[in-house]
Amino acid sequence: MKTALVWFKTDLRITDNEALLKAVSQNESVIPVYCFDDSHFAVTSYGFKKTGDFRAQFLMESLIDLDANLRALGSGLLILKGKPEIEIPKAARHYKAVKVYAKREVAFEEKCTENLVQSALWKLQCEFLTFSTSTLYHAEDLPFSIKNIPDIFTDFRKKTEKDAAVRVAFEKPERIKSPEIPEIDLPNIPKLGLNEIIRDPRAAFEFIGGESQALKRLNHYFFESNAILTYKETRNGMTGPDYSSKFSPWLALGCISPRFIYQELKRYESIYTANESTYWLVFELLWRDYFRFMMKKYHNSFFQKNGIKNNDCVTKKIDFEQLQNWTEGKTGIDFIDANMIELKLTGFMSNRGRQNTASYLCNDLEIDWRYGAAYFEQQLIDYDVCSNWGNWAYLAGVGNDPRGSRYFNIEKQAADYDKNKIFRNLWLKD
Repeated sequence: MKTALVWFKTDLRITDNEALLKAVSQNESVIPVYCFDDSHFAVTSYGFKKTGDFRAQFLMESLIDLDANLRALGSGLLILKGKPEIEIPKAARHYKAVKVYAKREVAFEEKCTENLVQSALWKLQCEFLTFSTSTLYHAEDLPFSIKNIPDIFTDFRKKTEKDAAVRVAFEKPERIKSPEIPEIDLPNIPKLGLNEIIRDPRAAFEFIGGESQALKRLNHYFFESNAILTYKETRNGMTGPDYSSKFSPWLALGCISPRFIYQELKRYESIYTANESTYWLVFELLWRDYFRFMMKKYHNSFFQKNGIKNNDCVTKKIDFEQLQNWTEGKTGIDFIDANMIELKLTGFMSNRGRQNTASYLCNDLEIDWRYGAAYFEQQLIDYDVCSNWGNWAYLAGVGNDPRGSRYFNIEKQAADYDKNKIFRNLWLKD
């Protein structure tokens, strides 16, 4: 009997999951697995946890939902713990798997792990197959090779929109044939060195992990509330659930795919209307694609202080008290502090908040931007390696911004986007 493993990572869904679908169609038996990678729960060289409390909670919820959805199709999710290059081959040997199917990685650390797993499987004569499952446009459909992708987003966007098409999303499998898979056994959050989260009633939105919740949010934002129709006008908001789509946490863990969102958006437009706001959601998905393709093009450069341009990034000797005051929301600048407190207590921050707090760290405090990126990595519920490090490099002037460093006038931004101090009063009150 031909048996295969499907190694889930940041593709925690059953709809539009090519790796899962191919495994089911090409093998007689499939075992879905997820590995809690030890390195994901370590402390980074910047002094922050790689995965913080909010991200861990969202991940646990997403895995519980994935397991339930797999069991409804006759399967389940096998949980492994340790180093993937040891645990994945061990599981392949145990189940006599001839193939392992997985999402293709592009970022440096993830790619290194992928290569180690592939080498270990090769020794077992087990084939390792990877699929591009994270982007709106498939890399093979772009009108240029990865090495020739324009470094300026506008050039990339215009040519891609003109010369490439979005592929149709894959349906979910009708049934998955698996051996009996034990009940899901998730690690204890305190044993991972993390804390159970306490949800703050001031949070703009209550994020719950999993594909089921992602589909529920999409249905609300498009079809129930029609909030999508004003997205372009409201996307710079800071309070409330519907100023933006809030899809990003589910996209980050792959609980929903950008292609599926695009397909549902086109369905919405065919029933109701298309306008600048419906287009703008696609525009934002293109930014997400862009950073992923840039990471593929430049590899480890996005994690270096001088970035992909090798620009001299001027910083002061790090004042760790200043850095801590920034993370704690104790800088004395009310707009910065309100945003950083929201991030600390909820794991989320608006796009407007992210740009201002990042500008403040880089330009006003002159602290190495990578410390900010590492804190966001720990804290953000929607942390995505390519978007996070790509955006920070962009703002620090060592990434894709043709204008160089972006300085935000904090007082002007506060007056423009929190005119009546509603956001600041919300988060700065005792």
